[in-house]
Amino acid sequence: MTIASATRRMPPDRQRLARLQRLERLRSIAKLTAAREAAEAESALSQLQSLADRTGKLIADYALRASIQDGGGLRQIGQFAQGLREIHAATASDASQARQLADTRMSALAQAERRRAAVEERAALALRQVLKGASSSGGEVALGARPKTGTPLE
Repeated sequence: MTIASATRRMPPDRQRLARLQRLERLRSIAKLTAAREAAEAESALSQLQSLADRTGKLIADYALRASIQDGGGLRQIGQFAQGLREIHAATASDASQARQLADTRMSALAQAERRRAAVEERAALALRQVLKGASSSGGEVALGARPKTGTPLE
């Protein structure tokens, strides 16, 4: 028996409840995906920010060098420092882009949580309506409860 044929045999309020429970599971999965993506974006941001900080510190360290004895050494240190400045600028730019991406992913995570919570509330309301309808008719309710997790020993 397929889900569709089993759903067609249910009363409309139970069909709605089953649909909402499936949607809630999908929204939970979407939230987990958004959380993973947000964590990855935050990790990339952290790494890039750390790299930008380290290159900035290197630039400052080489700027303080006073042991240069001739023009060739000065030119060499100047070229090296210029290369470090370019690396620092590129890394800072990458960190800025990563910050924007992380903010976007965190926003998507918050939106996914709001969607999941909204469906959860609707499913809880539908469940209460099903239970209320069953109790007023005097019948016993056999809901398609979520499968239990764990072992019988728990």
